[in-house]
Amino acid sequence: MGSGGKRLRPLLMILAARLCGYQGNQDTPLAVVFEYIHAASLLHDDVVDKAEFRRNNPAANTLWGNPAVVLVGDFLYAKSFLMTIGYNSIKILQVLSETTTRMAEGEVLQHIHADDLEIDEDEYLEVINRKTAVLISAACQVGGILGGASEAQEESLRLYGHHLGIAFQLTDDALDFTGKLEELGKPIGNDVQEGKATLPLIHTMHHCSSGEKEQLRRIFSAEKILPKDFERLQQIVLGSGGIDRTIGLAMDHVQRAKDVLDAFAASPTREVMLDIADYVILRRI
Repeated sequence: MGSGGKRLRPLLMILAARLCGYQGNQDTPLAVVFEYIHAASLLHDDVVDKAEFRRNNPAANTLWGNPAVVLVGDFLYAKSFLMTIGYNSIKILQVLSETTTRMAEGEVLQHIHADDLEIDEDEYLEVINRKTAVLISAACQVGGILGGASEAQEESLRLYGHHLGIAFQLTDDALDFTGKLEELGKPIGNDVQEGKATLPLIHTMHHCSSGEKEQLRRIFSAEKILPKDFERLQQIVLGSGGIDRTIGLAMDHVQRAKDVLDAFAASPTREVMLDIADYVILRRI
């Protein structure tokens, strides 16, 4: 927990609860559940991806090895459900159970499409929905449940989190081609090195020349991508509108997230949630 991070998911859960009028003191402990689940997913992801860095620090698996990291991830998943039982809410447990199931499905889908440059946009969006958006969506929905939201308000919060999560991941995808190590907490081009075809690359494959496609396939399939090859890949992606398409779609989802908050009366909490939606696009770290 001392390695940085935005704590976005617990923050959104607390804000969603308070947007619905919650005034108790049980929102913060429940919000921790979402950080535990998120941390567990990152630990497992780094093992699967053989990652070397996380948040500009050595990844946990490089320090303590895969067995210890997998077990700690399992513990955090189990602990999160144990903590949730104390709220005596089958509905909250159901949301968390469905969420963690879909996250696991997303990881499997991503593994299936590893090194797959032929994945289409819809398939990719389903992967990031399950891997990233579903937990952010659940945090907002559970905050609404805790705050006594109506069914319509609960659905609005779920959709806010969904669109925010998609926009968040798409922005990450763009930054992987345009950002810096200190901004990303991992080397630029990390997704490509790990064989992940993200939206900038997927769009480019459908809008570049046949010669450029062959270059992309050669670079993407290399065991280790050299800096000069990644620079060429960046040129093709930028020239084919891959970054513009990705940021444009992220902005569309940000606007959708903001629009669904119209279901709630104006308030300081609502303004913060609107600002967070803008931050997803404007952030550098």
